[in-house]
Amino acid sequence: MPDEALLPVSSSREPEFTAEQKLLYRNVLELMNQRRVPCAVSGAFALHAHTGIWRDTKDLDLFLTTENANRALQILKEAGFCCEITDPVWLAKARRDDFFVDLITGMSNAVITVDDGWIERSRHELVLGVPARVLAAEELIASKMFVTRRERFDGADIAHVVYGTRGALDWPRLLAIAGEHWEVLLWNLLLYRYCYPAHSHFVPQWLWRDLLARMHQALEQPSPAAEFRGSLIDGKMFAIDVLEWGMPDVENRYREARHPRIAHCSPEQKLGEDAA
Repeated sequence: MPDEALLPVSSSREPEFTAEQKLLYRNVLELMNQRRVPCAVSGAFALHAHTGIWRDTKDLDLFLTTENANRALQILKEAGFCCEITDPVWLAKARRDDFFVDLITGMSNAVITVDDGWIERSRHELVLGVPARVLAAEELIASKMFVTRRERFDGADIAHVVYGTRGALDWPRLLAIAGEHWEVLLWNLLLYRYCYPAHSHFVPQWLWRDLLARMHQALEQPSPAAEFRGSLIDGKMFAIDVLEWGMPDVENRYREARHPRIAHCSPEQKLGEDAA
């Protein structure tokens, strides 16, 4: 069981970032600005921008395309950061002291990928005093739809974004990003509706009707050829389905098809090793 005292508690109280932490975040954002690397801040800073909720964090999340992640890694490496490609499908890290910058190009299951539109739609903000772009609310929600694992669940964040924006969202855009995975969007919106029953109108009626009609049709006319998709939710919790019960590993198929991948990182600068 996790230590309850260590679990985050939602609050509007700004965390106390250390001087070293602020300096690292500012340095990274200034570098991206100076070298004109298109990127958008996500994570705790984006959540605050859209909801007023603060969360303590030891890393700065930057969303960017794979091509620009490769550029950013090279720039950070030249600036003396210790860098690592954690997962070429979606994540690289740069470290200085005890603090990190995450370079994120999509979701770990490879269902959702960052493209130029994510950056173009982001909004201008000041992050620790540095001009930056912050993910738009729609992309922030999309980035959290599949964070459904046992050790981390972002459904509350999605509910807070819907409530915090009063539903003033580009819902067709969000529906388009969800695509064939519309049920995951519906699931998250049902959680929102459960938490905020008096504010279900923040989700437009046309969207409720659309999604519920799709669900009704899927239940009335189930496809016997429909694939098991549990691995897209949590590959560990649904491992028995794939490894012992013979279900297809859809997550692995998505991940294998994910191209391009993050590629630029020298072996001598793997995270956790001392810089030469």
